[in-house]
Formats: sequence, C-alpha cells, structure tokens
Amino acid sequence: MSELLQVGRAHERPAPPKPEELTLRFSDRAVAELEALKTHYPDLKSCILPTLWIAQREYGGHLSGEAIAEVAFRLKRSYAEIEGVATFYSMYNVAHKPGRHKIEVCTCLTCSVCGGYRIWEYLKSKLGVGHGQTTPDGVFTLEEVECLDACDRAPVLQVGDQYIGPVDEAGIDALLEKLRKTEESTVVQMADEIVKVHLAATERP
Repeated sequence: MSELLQVGRAHERPAPPKPEELTLRFSDRAVAELEALKTHYPDLKSCILPTLWIAQREYGGHLSGEAIAEVAFRLKRSYAEIEGVATFYSMYNVAHKPGRHKIEVCTCLTCSVCGGYRIWEYLKSKLGVGHGQTTPDGVFTLEEVECLDACDRAPVLQVGDQYIGPVDEAGIDALLEKLRKTEESTVVQMADEIVKVHLAATERP
C-alpha cells in the first residue's frame, strides 16, 4: 500500500513558544520584504502566504513553532490561524525539518502506469529512507506526492523548483550525485525564489 494511504501516522505539530521566549529571527532583508508586501495587500491577513515563504527561507527551510510564532507576531494574527494555514498547504515544511534537497516522487495515475512506484522503491532503497524521512547526512528528504501536473514527463520527480522526468534508475543515480555537490534546487533556495515571485508581482504597474 502507498505510504500516503496508511492511516494513523500523524506527525507531531510544532509547539508554540511562550510569548516571553519568542526570539525574532527575520533578517533586515526579510523585514524589508515583508514591509514591501504589506503595502500591496488590503490587510495583514492577506500577507500570510508570502510571509510563510519568507519564514521558511529564514528558518532554514522549516516552519518550526518559532517560525510560525514569528509570522503570527509580525502579522498580528493568532498562532492557531498561522499554523492552520501552514499545515493546510503541503509545500510548507511544517511536520519535520527537511534535508537540503527534498525529492518528491509522483505516484499518481500516469506516473504509476509509467513506473512511478518502481522509481519510488528504487529511491527508498538507494537512500535508505521512507516517506517524510531524511538521510542521516541531512542531504535528502524523500516524499511520495500526488499529481505534479507533468504527465507528459512521467514518471516525474520534483526537486526544489525543478521538474525532472521522465526518469529511470540510471538517471536517478546521476541526479543524486549531482545534488550532493550543489547548493541549487534546495528547500531554502525554492522558498527564496517564491518570495521573489511575490515581490515581483507586487511591483507590477
């Protein structure tokens, strides 16, 4: 059975820090980006999604309890509201801190027919980890995901903001070797690129 379909494996959610323990970690750059975004939305609630991307970058690719609390503080929202948004969208890394590279393997219908599960099992064996787990060296996190909307390239993987496919075992070996040596297509870089897209959209005339 697909690991995505197994029941009773809920991840622990990050606990909010006490108000007196809250340490703000946004850099000057992050604060400036947030202030720019605020001017293009009708209220602070509308800034939640882009601010979560800023936080995911600033906190090393992971929305910890402290990261969620900082977003809540800066947008004057409750912790529960920010956590609810962050846990609703799968692209935010809330359940666990990912490795430098997150490899997402599509096993939806077209990819499945084209060998998606074979690729999934090969990656699990190659990396020695399962769904939502990270290799001991902290380089790779492996996740099985639903449709990546790239059926023409099945079976397909997503690494950072890159779609890679169709892939086979030899291609995966080469990809892993390449990723071990690069700082591109990381979870932090992906968050940064999405922040840039949000800022660019707000700057249109």
